[in-house]
Amino acid sequence: MSYKDFNIERSNVLSDVLIITPSMHWDLRGNIYSSYNVDYYNDFLTKKLDFKHDKFAQNKHNVLRGLHGDHKTWKLVSCVWGEIYEVVMDMRKESQTYKKWDAFDLSAEEYRQVLIPPGYVNGYYVKSENAVFHYKLAYDGEYIDAGEQMTFRWDDPDLGIIWPCKNPILQARDK
Repeated sequence: MSYKDFNIERSNVLSDVLIITPSMHWDLRGNIYSSYNVDYYNDFLTKKLDFKHDKFAQNKHNVLRGLHGDHKTWKLVSCVWGEIYEVVMDMRKESQTYKKWDAFDLSAEEYRQVLIPPGYVNGYYVKSENAVFHYKLAYDGEYIDAGEQMTFRWDDPDLGIIWPCKNPILQARDK
């Protein structure tokens, strides 16, 4: 489906997860695109989202962050520099897709975004020399920070996620 300045697709595995690609406008100077427009997003989303803040994470090659999430935060994620392998997993116990996951290659070359609903966890692996990952967060009430989020081991054999790495750089929380 194409909607004004954005092309919207659903994940083949997780139908609540949207892949959004903004329209690029090129000329002799380079390109320009909109990463977010409240009016456009609220027109195609069934729930109106109140995005409250943005976060950026700069990472080196072979870094893996995640799997983290909570039950109230929507995340609109993208890679604004470099290349990453993004994994999203449904952790809603009542869901038909509980513990199913999908992966997306995101890069500054393609400008794709992934909209992740509450109840899902996500993580990413840095494929390029460096990468900048962008999170746009919508939630009701106060922000749920790291200490209150769901966290799952990146290589938990019960989850069966296939990562493009064997020995990534990890923070203690992700081990």
